[in-house]
Amino acid sequence: MTNKTLIAIDGPSGAGKSTIAKALAKELNISYVDTGAMYRAFAFKLKELGKTDYTNVSEITEILSESDISFEGGKIFLDGVDISDKIRTEEIGSIASQISSISEVREHLVAIQQNMSKVISMIMDGRDIGTVVLPDAEHKFYINADVNTRAERRYLQLKESGNEEKYEIVLKKIIERDHDDMTREASPLKKADDAIEIDTTFLSLEETINKIISYIKE
Repeated sequence: MTNKTLIAIDGPSGAGKSTIAKALAKELNISYVDTGAMYRAFAFKLKELGKTDYTNVSEITEILSESDISFEGGKIFLDGVDISDKIRTEEIGSIASQISSISEVREHLVAIQQNMSKVISMIMDGRDIGTVVLPDAEHKFYINADVNTRAERRYLQLKESGNEEKYEIVLKKIIERDHDDMTREASPLKKADDAIEIDTTFLSLEETINKIISYIKE
């Protein structure tokens, strides 16, 4: 790829967005930004500070304005410290979901994400990339899968990282997260009108990547 290319990947929790985006970025040799990790990083900070009232918007936005959140080399940094291996718990995900509904938080992080995309080719994944963050991206994909498949993937992901959680609880949380993401006022999860939807329920990672690349090369 000689010209700057922006690829937006959206979809619900557990659909495989990050795994797909990371593999695709490696295949295409361009940068990758996991925007969900940025929300998780801030959620991690709030947890470390002992904050539990996520309705106190003024306090939360003040803490955010004093935080340094960046994504470099596939790793997420909070105030200069790599916390990539500390943010993939269900608790952090739950906090991230709550704070992502705050418009001031989204506006702040979206501005950072948009600045990242101004210079180099990039793949971003999240829940509002094609609709809000990169509305003019050349390629947009909406990754989906059956809710039970998504829960199974998340369950295995948590198990591999040492976070034991019952499958039934993981499924319940994904259903709740879907509802929260799709009904929030600030940038709700939805497929961009010009995005290509790909159902990965019965697709392997390799099959999914090949399918996306075939669309990009059209």
